Amino acid sequence: MPTNFTVVPVEAPEGNTDGGEGEAEAERGEEEGPGCERCNRWQPRRESGVGDGIPRESSPFINNASMEGENIYEGKNMALFEEEMDSNPMVSSLLNKLANYTNVTQGVVEHEEDDDSKRKEIKAPRMGTFIGVYLPCLQNILGVILFLRLTWIVGTAGVLESFIIVFICCSGTMLTAISMSAIATNGVVPAGGSYYMISRSLGPEFGGAVGLCFYLGTTFAGAMYILGTIEILLKYIATNAAIFTGGEEATLNNMRVYGTCILALMAIVVFVGVKYVNKLALVFLACVILSIIAIYAGVIKTAFDPPDFRICLLGNRTLLSGDHICAKYVIENNVTETTLLWKKFCSDDPSLNATCDEYFRLNNVTEIQGIPGVASGVLFDNLWSVYREKGVIIEKQDMPSVPVPSLEEVKEKSDAYVYTDIMTYFTMLVGIYFPSVTGIMAGSNRSGDLRDAQKSIPTGTILAISTTSFIYLSCIILFGACIEGVVLRDKFGEAVNGNLVIGTLAWPSPWVIVIGSFFSTCGAGLQSLTGAPRLLQAIARDGIVPFLHVFGHGKANGEPTWALLLTALICEIGILIASLDSVAPILSMFFLMCYLFVNLACAVQTLLRTPNWRPRFKYYHWTLSFLGMSLCLALMFICSWYYALVAMLIAGCIYKYIEYRGAEKEWGDGIRGLSLNAARYALLRVEHGPPHTKNWRPQVLVLLNLDSEQLVKHPRLLSFTSQLKAGKGLTIVGSVLPGIYLDKYTEAQMAEENIRSLMGVEKTKGFCQIVVSSSLRDGISHLIQSAGLGGMKHNTVLMAWPQSWKQTDNHFSWKNFVDTVRETTAAHQALLVAKNIDLFPMNQERFTEGNIDVWWIVHDGGMLMLLPFLLRQHKVWRKCKMRIFTVAQMDDNSIQMKKDLQMFLYHLRLNAEVEVVEMFENDISAFTYEKTLVMEQRSQMLKQMQLSKNEREREAQLIHDRNTASHSTGMVKSHTAITTPEKVQMTWTKEKLISEKHKNKETSMMNYKDIFNMKPNQSNVRRMHTAVKLNGVVLNKSQNAQLVLLNMPGPPKNRQGDENYMEFLEVLTEGLNRVLLVRGGGREVITIYS
Repeated sequence: MPTNFTVVPVEAPEGNTDGGEGEAEAERGEEEGPGCERCNRWQPRRESGVGDGIPRESSPFINNASMEGENIYEGKNMALFEEEMDSNPMVSSLLNKLANYTNVTQGVVEHEEDDDSKRKEIKAPRMGTFIGVYLPCLQNILGVILFLRLTWIVGTAGVLESFIIVFICCSGTMLTAISMSAIATNGVVPAGGSYYMISRSLGPEFGGAVGLCFYLGTTFAGAMYILGTIEILLKYIATNAAIFTGGEEATLNNMRVYGTCILALMAIVVFVGVKYVNKLALVFLACVILSIIAIYAGVIKTAFDPPDFRICLLGNRTLLSGDHICAKYVIENNVTETTLLWKKFCSDDPSLNATCDEYFRLNNVTEIQGIPGVASGVLFDNLWSVYREKGVIIEKQDMPSVPVPSLEEVKEKSDAYVYTDIMTYFTMLVGIYFPSVTGIMAGSNRSGDLRDAQKSIPTGTILAISTTSFIYLSCIILFGACIEGVVLRDKFGEAVNGNLVIGTLAWPSPWVIVIGSFFSTCGAGLQSLTGAPRLLQAIARDGIVPFLHVFGHGKANGEPTWALLLTALICEIGILIASLDSVAPILSMFFLMCYLFVNLACAVQTLLRTPNWRPRFKYYHWTLSFLGMSLCLALMFICSWYYALVAMLIAGCIYKYIEYRGAEKEWGDGIRGLSLNAARYALLRVEHGPPHTKNWRPQVLVLLNLDSEQLVKHPRLLSFTSQLKAGKGLTIVGSVLPGIYLDKYTEAQMAEENIRSLMGVEKTKGFCQIVVSSSLRDGISHLIQSAGLGGMKHNTVLMAWPQSWKQTDNHFSWKNFVDTVRETTAAHQALLVAKNIDLFPMNQERFTEGNIDVWWIVHDGGMLMLLPFLLRQHKVWRKCKMRIFTVAQMDDNSIQMKKDLQMFLYHLRLNAEVEVVEMFENDISAFTYEKTLVMEQRSQMLKQMQLSKNEREREAQLIHDRNTASHSTGMVKSHTAITTPEKVQMTWTKEKLISEKHKNKETSMMNYKDIFNMKPNQSNVRRMHTAVKLNGVVLNKSQNAQLVLLNMPGPPKNRQGDENYMEFLEVLTEGLNRVLLVRGGGREVITIYS
């Protein structure tokens, strides 16, 4: 992308000031002559605010209302563009806005809606990469798991498998950081961190689901840190502070009581003021760094002076440390005396002849060094995993031991040995360890406070992950090389006088690690309770999850009070679990899901190659994002498949809820782009030809009529559409506005909004298309021809019967209707005409009984059979029964017809009653003859009236044309001879006017006499006879039916009889409540084959 710009100043001519502007223009006009229209066009002074009237998006890139009232285009250097300057800014103005652009604080005002006039002055951020990103990430990544569980993981899984666990987890976070860096550097990222990035990249549904998962993960992380704090306090600092004493249950109750108290204390601190938490952040960070330094210093010291921590073993079993001497007996002054250890295994009998535990009697007591040092070679003993069940004694692998047949007696002496507290296996250790690599979002969450976020976030985050990965991987090797295996597997340091195991390695004192880890976990818990409510507040204020709206409110200064309360309650759930090892996999799920979607967002944006995807961070690729996504998904199921399913179910429920009830948001997200690509791919795959009969379903174009206020005249037509379609297939709702598009643009927009809102009310899923055309007739033709796209075109047209077709002033006249029938036939499209549409049921109504009657007169593809089946899928028509009537002529065998029709319906898998109606030929009734005569007389009279009107209009037009021609010959001078038109008498005298009136009256009287003396056309009489006869049969059988479906006869080939065709249809359906006239598209739509 070119980045070199040249700014060329354009100076106005000298002396061209505002005062002389009119004179200069006047002089220029005189010089160029009187015919200069271009000069006259520029004469009026431009008024500010003139434009096309179209509202524009409010953003720093486009001038908004704040520019109104300012005459900033005084000069004439850019006069050519002055009509556009009210909507499109000058480059200088744009650059000025961009230079002053600042990030909004998280959760205050949404980035897209931030007006220049409302934006508050924010102090310019000063934090760089080291302070703003690197150190916060370091503090969040290095935490409770490192101090309390890493040694135990190394001892249980062995150095090799521990290395694999850490490498997999760190690889996942590194790949996620690469994807996050690409997203974070693709434009300005306001404060909001990962939630903002995911929601704007993947849309509100994914953004809300993942944002809430990230919120839950952060909240449970707070619970984990608090539990870690309590464990350090009760196990290593104040061992006598326990309220409950006893076994495992007492320990859990202590964790619950103390955890609840510390949670309440931390919530009060956060509520009172976050500034205190932020001020203490550096203190907590210093504790973490000092602890890490103490560990490395202790490792170096073990090379030449290992610390003295002795472990007492009975055979190969690890014994609890205590006041006893690590021996069965001692010899003092040649007297053998038993030790306290002897009493433990010999029922408190100090005599040498006492009955002792069998294993104690057979095995020797030995004492080994717990921290042999980095040069001792203990690394090779700790390479392999030692997974055990719960309640198993911790044993040293290479020590000799004499086994005993039964371990029942040993289990009774539980106070002598060190036992495993939980069952261990590889995948469980992955779930416990993974929270120690979370925290990579700490830098992106502070994006609003960074001097250059697009540079700092990638550099700081990747450096922090590299540093912490090195620390974790090196610690695994160093722990395995320095500490004895039984000590590593001793989770709570019971064999080393109750010391923190990692503290035994530290220099100068174990208390450095104990105090450092205590403050570190306290600080991390406070940070979680500070960050989680703000994340929830940001989600609530986005408005995508309606039930979270209350959590968007807070104190006057914006502090999220209600969100903090909910966070504390959820955090309490984690504390009631009371086990750090049980809480860790829960938050692992939520963080892994968040990281998975960060990778997905980057992969989707990269593969779509959207024009706006231009990250400054170039070291990414979609394969890396896809690998990171796959790794996160695999880690979810490795950690705990049932937790993974629960987390995915929660996210899925939130996704569907937002999709169903959430606010509509258009953020230009990748999922919308992905949908467009998928739609394009699917459209290209769909064949342009008609689908197979088995796949045929009505793809409907609904033609609506609008009133003068652009409201739908017959809303029940959309209700019927939704009942017919049930959300399946294609639905296009179209309407035509007569006029010119430039004049009718606003009305077209209003009409589209009204139709869309009505579609939402009626639950009609489809598309809306408004056409502005010079005539209603042409507009309908355009819709029938061009609606749809590619293979996704309509095959059926649904319209309402024009009730007032006999009125001459009706816009949607019978002529338009008949032409529409002809055009659908020519386009091989089916036509459905709903008569008495206002009597059709709405979606809320239910028919508890009744029939849907099908009158199958002619076969035109089976459309009549298919429609009742589709309607009965909807709950409005579900309880209606289907009846099929067919007409038998004189020569037909009605009994055989009924059997054949029943067999046909059986093969079609349709349940319907069948009835064959016999219509015998009889004489044409006088009623039919008279009705035909009245119809033809009316038609002839209308023609005569129309003809007279047309003649008058043509005569007036002829006079106007001749007058114009004679006028123009006097104005234009030409040498070419022009034929003078025949003279027209323009003067009307009274006598001439009277004679003309009498002449017209006589002509009209003669025409009317001819009309009343005429005889009806025999073809029309036969058609009217069919309509009257069939109408009588239908009324007899189906007058009380809920819906009557009837074959719609085609219009006459001779256009002179179009008005008679409308009369035939009127007679055919007279007396019926709800009628659906059906005309097939000329192809089979239903089949007996599977």
